[in-house]
Amino acid sequence: MDRQTVVVLFGGRSSEHSISSATAGGVLAAIDRDRYAVIPVGITRDGAFVLEEDDPTKFALDAERLPEVIDNGTRVRWPEPAGDRMLRVVAPDGSTVDLGEVDAVLPLLHGLHGEDGAIQGFLDVIEVPYAGGGILDSAVCLDKHFTKLALRAAGIPVSPGITVRSAQWDADPESVRRAVAELGAVVFVKPASAGSSVGVSRVEGGAGLDEALRVAFAEDDKVLVESGVAGREIEVGVLAGRRGDRARASLPGEVVLTSRSFYDFEGKYLGGDGVDIVCPADLDDELIARLQDSAVRAFEAVDGKGLARVDFFVTPSGELVVNELNTMPGFTPISMFPKCWIASGMSYSELITELIEAGLQGHRS
Repeated sequence: MDRQTVVVLFGGRSSEHSISSATAGGVLAAIDRDRYAVIPVGITRDGAFVLEEDDPTKFALDAERLPEVIDNGTRVRWPEPAGDRMLRVVAPDGSTVDLGEVDAVLPLLHGLHGEDGAIQGFLDVIEVPYAGGGILDSAVCLDKHFTKLALRAAGIPVSPGITVRSAQWDADPESVRRAVAELGAVVFVKPASAGSSVGVSRVEGGAGLDEALRVAFAEDDKVLVESGVAGREIEVGVLAGRRGDRARASLPGEVVLTSRSFYDFEGKYLGGDGVDIVCPADLDDELIARLQDSAVRAFEAVDGKGLARVDFFVTPSGELVVNELNTMPGFTPISMFPKCWIASGMSYSELITELIEAGLQGHRS
């Protein structure tokens, strides 16, 4: 069987650059090389598309060194619409080399300019198939304000909260403080359009609210302040169906906090103490079925394409509250999304193949 050529695209201009690079390291190590010829393309923090080394170890994630795409002087030239799908690279000396005709792109980009529908729109325009979310679901799910609107419209419970814009905070901070106080003793402050817990703070009794907003506004001029929801933190992976089939959900996993106040960046990606990832979660069959059904309904509510990780709180009374959807969840070795599907009987390599093949099918259809 002839191998298909897949561009693994990672890095980017968002604050989640290093997480995207680490995800690429995991994928480069696991992708089925008998089935796919791989072209690694990195995006620097300044937005340059460069031809990267096909070396998974270069992008390992640890507390001492966060991986990064460095400008090596190369420039990737994408195919033009209505032409061939030849990917080319311009070397530092100005010479151009053909890298091969692209069958699909696997965009492993998190945050702005990658997970917000921007790169998906670009690939649609140049008529190159890609895996993962489309324009609409990517944009809706990155902006948590609009995620909540879509979920509420579908009758899916979400945590109470307010949206605060920077101009509103600058003009009348006291009214914002009063509105936040009505949300309860514990609130979470988060940028509307960021992930990986970047810029997220826990505020108790109002102490530290101003600083939490300052940190969040550094990421986005629109910020959510949400009531703390007591309950277990459960996450479910969703994969889009094929040929008209309904999307399917993985077994749930659980984030168990042993000493951290919430599931922060260090706990997610740097293996910090105080958090355990348990997959599959210790849940009864009835609750598992409810979570899986709710995850698929949430995916459908945002017109999901490709994949998503749906994050829940399960309250002591058994209510399911959706916290957010992530249309490009991390694939690092300790990430929940791959673990949930591995627990469901799909290997890491098979999961990558499923995403690529679903993207190819979606483009053909």
